[in-house]
Amino acid sequence: MKLQQLLSYTRKAVDDYQMIQEGDHIAVGISGGKDSLTLLYALQGLRRFYPQKFELSAITVDLGYKEFDTEPLRQLCEKLEVPYRVVRTDIAHILFEERKESNPCSLCAKMRKGALNDAVKEMGCNKVAYAHHKDDIIETLLLSLIFEGRFHSFSPKTYLDRMDLTVIRPMMYVDEADVIGFWHKYDLPVAKSRCPIDGFTKRQYAKDLVKQLNQEHPGAKNRMFTAILNGNIAGWPEKKTK
Repeated sequence: MKLQQLLSYTRKAVDDYQMIQEGDHIAVGISGGKDSLTLLYALQGLRRFYPQKFELSAITVDLGYKEFDTEPLRQLCEKLEVPYRVVRTDIAHILFEERKESNPCSLCAKMRKGALNDAVKEMGCNKVAYAHHKDDIIETLLLSLIFEGRFHSFSPKTYLDRMDLTVIRPMMYVDEADVIGFWHKYDLPVAKSRCPIDGFTKRQYAKDLVKQLNQEHPGAKNRMFTAILNGNIAGWPEKKTK
């Protein structure tokens, strides 16, 4: 996927759900993964021509895994002229050494988001952009159906009243396959996940299930995504009609 196509998908999502307003200061949490780095490129590119002017900053929450080098991320942000900050934490130590969690994903996400949101507020940002793509939204729906018994997935835009922050997901129309293509085409400095249970989670199960369903029933993934968009899910903002 070329940058122009990425910007087109991003612009559509931003416009459809009115994610960006004049004067916003948006933070992007970059973990070193392909999704967050692609989002950084997308918003930096969008900033050049979007009619509503906004600021952009990048933040990495360092979970404390050994051998996690943030220098390539700093260099990328410097290249893109995006201010960058690293927040050091002991989350990995707490999860795997102190608490010895066997199912740490939920607590890890909570602690990571807490550290990110605190840093976002300190930097004066009013919005934070998450790098969830189309596949993430579909997988979350399946997880919700299977394990929670409800038709639900995360919203394109959510206001966190306790933090006075708005979460936006500008890559909601981008397929993961296109993110992978963008990563290789633009040689993004992607770092391998240091999490010891990476690839063995319920989300990985949902990812594999979506892949299987789409192979056995071509087009199933896109039909599921259409069902989500038209599903009147509680908490989702109304889509702007032209």
